This record gives sequence, C-alpha cells and structure tokens, in this order.
Amino acid sequence: MDFRWGMIAEYMPLFIQGMQMTLGITVIAVVLGTLIGLLMGMARLAEAKYGWQRYAVRFLVRLPATTYVTFFRGTPLFVQILLIHFALMPALIHPADGLLLSGDAAREIRQNYGAFLSGLVALTLNAGAYITEIFRAGIQSIDRGQTEAARSLGMSYGQTMKFVIVPQAFRRMLPPLGNEAIMLLKDSSLVSAIGLAELAFAARTVAGVYSRYWEPYLTISLVYLVLTLAMAAGVNWLEKRYQIAHHR
Repeated sequence: MDFRWGMIAEYMPLFIQGMQMTLGITVIAVVLGTLIGLLMGMARLAEAKYGWQRYAVRFLVRLPATTYVTFFRGTPLFVQILLIHFALMPALIHPADGLLLSGDAAREIRQNYGAFLSGLVALTLNAGAYITEIFRAGIQSIDRGQTEAARSLGMSYGQTMKFVIVPQAFRRMLPPLGNEAIMLLKDSSLVSAIGLAELAFAARTVAGVYSRYWEPYLTISLVYLVLTLAMAAGVNWLEKRYQIAHHR
C-alpha cells in the first residue's frame, strides 16, 4: 500500500485543532461531570428518618437522581448527543422563542458554538451519570462507623461528607474515575456527527478530500492511543501519590 503521509502534513493544523478541541471538551466534561456525580451520588444516598421528611427525600431527591442515572446509563451516548443537539438545545436557545435565551444572542451562540455546547452538555450529563455511581459505591464502601463517629463529634451531614467520608472514598474512586475519563476521551469522537471540529471530524474531512482512509484514521488512532496512555499514566501517578500520603 502506498501511504501518503504528505496529506497528513498538509492538514496538520486541522489535526492539531481537532486534538485541542478533543482535550478541551473532555477535560471540561470530566470536571463538570464529577461535580454532578458528587451531588447526585449524595442525593442517591440521602436519608431522612422522620415523617414527611422521609417521603420528601425519597420523591424529591432520590427519585430524580435515580431517574437521571437510569436514563443516561441506559441509553446510547450517540442518541443522547443527537437528542440534545436537535431537540433540547433548540428549545433552550432559539432566536424566536428560546426558553433560556432568544434574540440575536441566541442566533450568535447557535451559529458559532451550537455544536460545542450540545456536545459538551451531552458528554457532561453522560459522564455525570456514571460518576454518580462511582461516588455512590465509593461512599458506601466507607465503614458506617466513620459517619457515626463524625456525627457524635457534632459534625453536620455536610461536614461529615466533606471532611471525613469523601476524602477517604476518593482514594478508592480514583481508578474508576480515571477509567471514566479515558472512556469519555474516546467517546468524544461521537460529537463529530453534529459537526464539532474535533479529531474524528478532522480525519473525516481529510478522507473526504483525498478519498483515502488509511492515513487520516490511522493518524487519529495513534493520537487517541497516545492521549489515553498519557491519561492512564497520570492516574497511576495520582494513585501512588495518594498511597504515599495515606501511609504517612
């Protein structure tokens, strides 16, 4: 086979921009998804012992969190991206009758940032659902005596979670959180379907120009491989740092 790497060199700026977009949307989605996961994980574990508070927590806190997790873990990410881009975002941001934003500002955002916002929302919500379960499992893995001891010292539920439970659970959650970040990096290629100029979109563009597929898709495969290996190495480094700090 005659590999034409010159075509990759010609479109190298496009691949670099695509890599930057892939990394940027992944990092933002992981950070926001972690925040959502922490809140939803605590919501899924929320409890109340007395009267109406118990029913309020069950139906107003735990049920919405469970519904959110069930939907985003039980449906394909690709479908979620299409649903958010073509249905949800036009309802929220529309020049005529957007629920959140309308007028010229909405038109500007839709034209220039529509694909980015849709992709970011979809990846964030999807990651948040999986990270919710990571946090829930991590928090439940901590001995209940830790919570009881903290509460006996006068700590509130929020203080107990912030200073006692979550820091201990985070060490156990780090490997699955790292795996989720790596999966999200690879799954970000799906947003090319809505026109976001990331790595997969760059490869598809070059393949369309030259009608050749080995070179562009092998190129982004290598880039994804390098990025995932780098992220895995970073997670391993963090694990070792936490282990050292724990033994001290």
